[in-house]
Amino acid sequence: MSLRKLVFSLLLLCCSFCSAQTSDSLIVRDLRNCGVKFSHNNSITLLKTGQEKFDDLFKAIQQAHKSVHLEYFNFRNDSIAGLLFKILEEKARQGVEVRALFDAFGNSSNNRPLKNKYLETIRAKGIEIYKFDPITFPWINHVFSRDHRKIVVIDGKIAYTGGMNVADYYITGTEDVGEWHDMHCRIEGDEVNTLQTIFLKMWNKVSGQNVHGAQYYRGITNADYITGLKPDLCESAGHKMVGIVNREPHTSNKIIREFYLSAINEAQDSIKIINPYFTLNHDIKKALKNAVKRGVKVDIMLSIRNDIPLTPDCGFYNAHKLMKAGCNIWMYKPGFHHTKIIMVDGRVCTVGSANLNSRSLSWDYEDNAIIVDKCTTQELDNMFNNEKVNCFKLTEAKWNKWRDPWQKFRGWFGHLLAPFL
Repeated sequence: MSLRKLVFSLLLLCCSFCSAQTSDSLIVRDLRNCGVKFSHNNSITLLKTGQEKFDDLFKAIQQAHKSVHLEYFNFRNDSIAGLLFKILEEKARQGVEVRALFDAFGNSSNNRPLKNKYLETIRAKGIEIYKFDPITFPWINHVFSRDHRKIVVIDGKIAYTGGMNVADYYITGTEDVGEWHDMHCRIEGDEVNTLQTIFLKMWNKVSGQNVHGAQYYRGITNADYITGLKPDLCESAGHKMVGIVNREPHTSNKIIREFYLSAINEAQDSIKIINPYFTLNHDIKKALKNAVKRGVKVDIMLSIRNDIPLTPDCGFYNAHKLMKAGCNIWMYKPGFHHTKIIMVDGRVCTVGSANLNSRSLSWDYEDNAIIVDKCTTQELDNMFNNEKVNCFKLTEAKWNKWRDPWQKFRGWFGHLLAPFL
């Protein structure tokens, strides 16, 4: 065989190999190039309601032996937070190290914030609790780079992350939006170490302490002494490939954007998205339109109700434009879907804190679990398909009936402000 034929054959072989690569392997490759590490020994248990999340979380905390670490955007001062702090106080009394962080802006922006007097009471009972970036004059310099993560790590062996803060309305809903839907997950395996590292870095930054050591990490065993939790029923349990995408301002600014762009651009068959604040950016909108052109089926679920002004109008404007480009837009009616997930080709999915707005894409501290597992992704796909019965599918006729001229103008105006929403 001549050298020319040999080179040509090798090129054909390489092209065949590249074309045969699946979307999950391509997404993992892209994220590894961005510095994201993956491990293969994880279990992921999806917690698809507030009741499931808090039941599971409280049961795990009650069985902690060494440490409980919590990092949230906010703890709303209501009955569910009261129960959590009561459990934490008991664990502190037993000698368990309890550390908690919350965002100052997140605290002040909810209608039942933790007051200083209550914080003093909590601290007096053995819980170390700190406020991230307290808001002081001139105030405006505290608007950006908030801590929007939701992380709990127990004994360095079990971790929780997702879209839920600590509040009653994840169970009871609210008068304004009705039912409140959200998603969390429990992780067991080496990615618990990643979440612990994220927590301790923030803790040491905020508290001025230097908490570190092997005792805060998983080692080679799970917390088998913690029982009664919702099981991971997948055959792949204990062997799931998971990576944590951690957004830190000035360190990994683009990582959430890079993940979503990779997931959308590498999709070969289907994309399903649920996200509450759908303001997007130019690149993600373009990627979704290009996916449709490639023949990928794109389904997006948004809520007709929302908890903040103007942002949903911008999201509806984007949804209408994407509908005209060929995306299927499902408008959820019963309540507010605060869930932040994407599923690609039935192979890879994410659960985490990041929205598809400028704050999560460009400003705030965020964390998302990237789950490369068909069983977990199928569970989320099934949830999406089941929720469609509670939606209406957006069409041009439905758009004109649903949105009056003033509402359409608000959406157009909102999309101009998308970099700040």
